[in-house]
Amino acid sequence: MDYDVRDLSLAEKGKLRIEWAGMHMPVLRLIRERFAREKPLEGMRISACLHVTTETANLMLTLKAGGASLALCASNPLSTQDDVAACLVKEYGIPVFAIKGEDKDTYYEHVNRALDLRPHITLDDGGDLVSTIHSSRRELLEEIIAGTEETTTGVIRFRSMEREGVLKYPIIAVNDARTKYLFDNRYGTGQSTLDGILRATNVLLAGKTFVVAGYGWCGKGIAKRAQGMGASVVVTEVDPLKALEAVMDGYRVMPMREAAKVGDIFVTVTGDINVIRGEHFKLMKDGAILANSGHFNVEIDIPALEKLAKRKRRIREYVDEYTLEDGRRLYLLGEGRLINLAAAEGHPASVMDMSFANQALCAEYIARHGSELEPRVYPVPEHIDKEVARLKLESMGIEIDSLTEEQEEYLRSWEMGT
Repeated sequence: MDYDVRDLSLAEKGKLRIEWAGMHMPVLRLIRERFAREKPLEGMRISACLHVTTETANLMLTLKAGGASLALCASNPLSTQDDVAACLVKEYGIPVFAIKGEDKDTYYEHVNRALDLRPHITLDDGGDLVSTIHSSRRELLEEIIAGTEETTTGVIRFRSMEREGVLKYPIIAVNDARTKYLFDNRYGTGQSTLDGILRATNVLLAGKTFVVAGYGWCGKGIAKRAQGMGASVVVTEVDPLKALEAVMDGYRVMPMREAAKVGDIFVTVTGDINVIRGEHFKLMKDGAILANSGHFNVEIDIPALEKLAKRKRRIREYVDEYTLEDGRRLYLLGEGRLINLAAAEGHPASVMDMSFANQALCAEYIARHGSELEPRVYPVPEHIDKEVARLKLESMGIEIDSLTEEQEEYLRSWEMGT
C-alpha cells in the first residue's frame, strides 16, 4: 500500500481518538452499519481531499464499510492530525498522504498521489482536488462519475467553473445542505475558531474588541461565541443585507478601515482575498491579534505584513510576532491558515456528524444516480438533507409531530381560506 504519513508509531494514539470522536457521531454510525450490510459503494474508487482529523477518519471508515476503495490527502497543510493519518494507514489499511506542516510542493504531491487511485468519485474540501484534475490530471476525467464539495470556498470555485463552461463533471455542494451550513458553519466554526485562538494565545476575550470580517453563517457563529465570552463584537461586511442583519443582531458594523483602529482581535471568514491589507495594518493597535477561519490563507495580506515588518519572530507555537517600523507589534496566528485546525482540533465531532453523513449519503447517491447528472453544481437532494436531520433527532431521543391528513389537505388546497 502506498502512503506518506509522519510516523506509524502514532497509530495507537490515533485509534483511541478516532474511537472517541466516533462515540459522538451517531448518525454516521447508523449509516456505517447500513453500508456494511448493503455495500452500496462496492467497486467505487473514491479520492478524498479533506482535513485529516478524527471526524474525517470516521467518514473514511464508513465509506470503506460501504465497499469503496479509498485514498485520502489533506486539504490544508496545517490541518492534519498525524496520529490519525498513521492510524488509518496502519490499523485500517487506508492510503493516506498527509503530514502536518508539509510544504506547498509536498501538499500537491500528496494531492496527485491520492488521485493516482483513478477515482470514480471525488470528495473535496476547498476545491484543490477538482482543480488539479482539471488543470493537470485531465486523463482522469473519463472515469469520474461525480464529486462532492464540503466548504463555501470550494462551492464558489466550482460555480465559477460552471459559469465559464469549464467544469467537466457534476459536483454536489454538500456545504449548501441545511444540515451542514446551519450547524457545521455556524456552531462548529464558531466554537472551534475561538478554541484555536485561545489555545494559540491564552488571551482573555472578555473586554476585548473582537472584529469579525464576514457575516455569513461562519461569521455569525464566531460573533455569537465571542459575544458570549464577553467580547465587544464589531462586524465588517460588503453585503448590505448581511450588514443590516448584523446590526439587528446587536453588533457594531463599520468598514475595516475603522475597525482596524479599535480592534484587539481580528478574524477573517469571507472566502475572499486580502480582506485585511497593508492600509489596515498601519492603523492597528500595538498587540493586535490576526486570525483567519476562511479556507485559504489569502484573507489576510501576509506579503504586505511581511513587507511592513522590520522584524519577525515566533513567540509561541502558533503565534508570529511582526514588529513594524514604529515599534507596534502585530500577531499573526497559525500562519494565516484555518486557525481552528492549525492550532486546535477543528469542529466538534457531534456537528461534523451531520456534515459527513451528508458526504456519505451523497457518495451513495452518486454511485446510484451520478450517471444521470450533467457537469454542473447540484444541491444535496432534499431527501438526504431531511434524512440526516431525522437520524440526528433520533440519536438524541427527540420526537417531532407529523401532519394530520387534514393538515396536509389544507396545505395542498388553494380554496380553503379565512
